[in-house]
Amino acid sequence: MRKVGNMKHRSASDTISIIVFLIPAVLLFCVILIAPMVMSAYYSFFDWKGLGEAKFIGLSNYKELFTSELTPFPSALKNVFILAGLSVFLQLPISLGLALILGRGIKGERFFLSVNFIPVLISTVVIAMLWKIMYQPKGLFNNLLRITGILKEGDSNILFLADGPKGHLLGSVIAPMLWQYVGYHMLLMYAGVKNVSPELREAAMIDGATPWQVDRYIVIPSMKPVIKVCVIFSVTGSLKSYDLPALLAGMRSVTAAFPSTMLMNQMFKANRYGMGSAIAVLLILMCFAFALLINYIFREKDE
Repeated sequence: MRKVGNMKHRSASDTISIIVFLIPAVLLFCVILIAPMVMSAYYSFFDWKGLGEAKFIGLSNYKELFTSELTPFPSALKNVFILAGLSVFLQLPISLGLALILGRGIKGERFFLSVNFIPVLISTVVIAMLWKIMYQPKGLFNNLLRITGILKEGDSNILFLADGPKGHLLGSVIAPMLWQYVGYHMLLMYAGVKNVSPELREAAMIDGATPWQVDRYIVIPSMKPVIKVCVIFSVTGSLKSYDLPALLAGMRSVTAAFPSTMLMNQMFKANRYGMGSAIAVLLILMCFAFALLINYIFREKDE
């Protein structure tokens, strides 16, 4: 009986200790994440300039986002979905290919890992400035096009950062965003490749499988949890992208507008905190929805 009583006392003591250690983390989580989300949802129903009285307008902010030409939210959504699609179907396959090649233990493996990860370490401001220089009419890209013969003599230089229907601003903004995080996903996938049992590889090679067949039928299926995480990071990261579009295109650009740049423009340029809160709420909902959808798709494949 005494032993049972001691076990109950220890269990209650452990529970109290767990609760005490969890309280600071839960409070921090609520203050930093939950409270701003609740406040954004609340203010999205108001017409508020940040100061003074807030006027309740119901769903008018959400309606204006999809109907008004002054707030081209559908165009921004199209741009961000293009970026998300390219991230998943272009950026991630490149990262996966590099991870599979490096995971085979090629010569200079560590060097190539470091080189491909460098763009992730460079400040986004520095990356934006470098790409702006390369995008100039007499910059690197136009010179390469002339050297390769794509641009003939007499052809005008391509204005990569020109806004408008005939410009190339959107593609010029998306390109460095894809380039910057190839190394990030490559490193995550490289860890997944290295986690595959060497015995499985050896057994497949003994049975006559080629390196490509080993990767396709053994390595990649074993990496599904890592690939799922990379897909979630790519899609949600695309939805939240702000820094490079703001630096390369500016927050007022319509051609290369993204929801996050629209949010900042509405809040801090137009002083429409209610409208900015509505955009923030939609971004949060889209991130949660896509994360759940991707989890469901990968669960279906596993089953």
